[in-house]
Amino acid sequence: MTNIPETGRTPRVQIRLVVIQILVLSLLGTLGGRLWYLQIREGDEYAKEASGNHVQQVVEPAVRGSILDARGVPLADNETRLVVSASRTDLLKMKDDGKAVLTKLAAVLGMTPQEVMEKVRLCDSKTPQPCWNGSPYQPIPITDEATAKQALQIRERAEDFPGITAEPEAVRRYAAPGQANTAQVLGYLSPVTDEEITKAQDTDSPYLRSDQVGRSGLEREYDKELRGKAGVTRYEVDNLGRVIGEAEADPAQPGSSLVTSIDARVQRVAEYELNDAMKEARKTYDKNTGENYKADSGAVVVMEAKTGRVVAMASNPTYDPNAWVGGISAKDYAQLTGKKSNYPLLNRAIQGQSAPGSVFKVVPTAAAVNAGYSFDGPYQCSSSYSIGGQVFKNFESKGYGPISLGRALEVSCDTVFYRLSHQEWQKDGGNKPKKNPGDWFYKTAHQFGLGKETGIDLPNEVTGRIPDRQWKQSYWKANKDAWCKYGKKGGTYAEQIAYENCLEGNRLRAGDSVNYSIGQGDTLVTPIQMATIYGAIANGGTLYDPTVGKAIISPDGKTVQEIEPKAHGKLPMTQKTLSEIDGALEGVATRGTAAWRFGGWPQDKIPMHAKTGTAEVYGKQTTSWFTTYTKDYTVVMTISQGGTGSGASGPAVRKIYNALYGVSEDGAINPKNALLPTPQKSLPKIKTDGSITSPKISKDPAKDQQISQKGTEEPDVQQLAATVATATTGNRNARRRRRARGSRRMLA
Repeated sequence: MTNIPETGRTPRVQIRLVVIQILVLSLLGTLGGRLWYLQIREGDEYAKEASGNHVQQVVEPAVRGSILDARGVPLADNETRLVVSASRTDLLKMKDDGKAVLTKLAAVLGMTPQEVMEKVRLCDSKTPQPCWNGSPYQPIPITDEATAKQALQIRERAEDFPGITAEPEAVRRYAAPGQANTAQVLGYLSPVTDEEITKAQDTDSPYLRSDQVGRSGLEREYDKELRGKAGVTRYEVDNLGRVIGEAEADPAQPGSSLVTSIDARVQRVAEYELNDAMKEARKTYDKNTGENYKADSGAVVVMEAKTGRVVAMASNPTYDPNAWVGGISAKDYAQLTGKKSNYPLLNRAIQGQSAPGSVFKVVPTAAAVNAGYSFDGPYQCSSSYSIGGQVFKNFESKGYGPISLGRALEVSCDTVFYRLSHQEWQKDGGNKPKKNPGDWFYKTAHQFGLGKETGIDLPNEVTGRIPDRQWKQSYWKANKDAWCKYGKKGGTYAEQIAYENCLEGNRLRAGDSVNYSIGQGDTLVTPIQMATIYGAIANGGTLYDPTVGKAIISPDGKTVQEIEPKAHGKLPMTQKTLSEIDGALEGVATRGTAAWRFGGWPQDKIPMHAKTGTAEVYGKQTTSWFTTYTKDYTVVMTISQGGTGSGASGPAVRKIYNALYGVSEDGAINPKNALLPTPQKSLPKIKTDGSITSPKISKDPAKDQQISQKGTEEPDVQQLAATVATATTGNRNARRRRRARGSRRMLA
């Protein structure tokens, strides 16, 4: 046999071994580098994430701060309820996933097993309500209306109900002291959304998934102060989700309390009188439409004239804010938001816009004087005024001959303002306006603060509208195509108007100016705007931002942050003109259009000033306006489709003043009957433990305060409850039984 030399294969083998060694070393180097990167370079970050994966947070919601009236009476606070909850983690440790325990629990609570099991299932895109959308580590609430007997059964038989707890917890309550509902002012709460959590995560007031958030009213405006800070307990869990230890805990910090300028006693009178005025209007025949007035909505504002603080604010139709506590049912939500409801969630004091009618006339009066016209006149008050063949009539076609601007306010003479506005329109160039027209009537309205928000500390205030040249142009651009499509020359009234608007809807015509001068046409205002204006006339010319919040008090009572009144401007008139207008408005109450509503009023002791308004609305019945003030207060009421100003709103406004000052129908003043003869200046007394002293509210309003004058006696509790129930959307207790459950401890 021939021997093959080994030396012939050795170099190739060695090369292969070297290559393999290089590959192995390369792989080891790569793995080592990656290990260094993960362990050393990014080790802290990954350790943090790994730790986070094994830590779960349980949140204890903070007790929300109370909302109090000016005397310390709770308008919104918290009540303790027995809450029965189930630990899903404990239930899943059982062989049947806790079905037997939940079945026993259902029997104790008077619920069906299916109802209870649906409560503890987790929500996802395929699971319908009811279900749990919080963390699976959080005790899931089954009911917040357990009785003491039911709670004792569960706690005494703990071995039969593993994973089930029954504990007292704080739940939001809208107290309605003395039936002062205050719904639209207070607002309501609902759970925070994922979008809100994301948006607020980098702010100084981030949300947790457990938070309830204010959705309207004061609950929304002062949400940050009222919410407090939730407590967080962190638990270590294994990869199966089982708790293996407690890491750390931060205690919850309760929210601050908000003291408002609302007086619950005046609030309930305002709500009652507004509702009663609307009911009376519905009994009154409207000769223009051939049917009774509909009086479908209304609002009233009672404001301190010298500060802008809101003493009472009512909107009708109204609702029970307790319907939202813990979540609202689909049925109740439909009742509050459907077309047939007439939208009770709207606060018509700040969101209700309508033509103001003659209560607007203080604006063109000041505008005329600023434009160079004499307050004393004389100006012809004829029964009608014609422009190019179109006749504009005075109200009820009355004529008073030559009168001053003051007298024009007293008798509400339209034709005086028609003439003045038409003359100014002509001076500005008429249909061919000058390059820089004076536009005194429009410019002055903006200086009064109209066409923009008043700045009240409530969300979603609307601006109203001043239909000046700029607005006309913008409105025409937005609607031209629709007008041109719908309009028809010689067609129906609406078609003919659309046809004209298509051609020259951006032109400020003479008819626009004269309608605007008496608060008609496209002019829109809100009750809070008119209250601000008449309050400024009362206080000497300062336009205040209306405010409801008066002070924020920390939970321990040691920190008090007062909310001072703020002004946003002055009335655009001299003190002489202001004094003349003030005198004319007093004349409205003593010898003008409102005199018949203030018969017997103690004018020498409490001078009353007023202005009536009856605004015409196309396709609807007239809107009633009544604006008034004394040295202390401004009271403004409006009723949609309610009739005349003094006719529909006048009696109710008079009764509110009677209650404020303790005035009887014959004009006698009894201080014992007065609810608030002077504005409340001081804050409620704070106790050493941080709680706030509040007067007791009697179950019988007649004992809490006496309002003895005819026509304004406080009805008993049953009558008030019936009144409120008429305007609300259902029984509070019935709603509570249907609520979804909220304000719980849940995982962030």
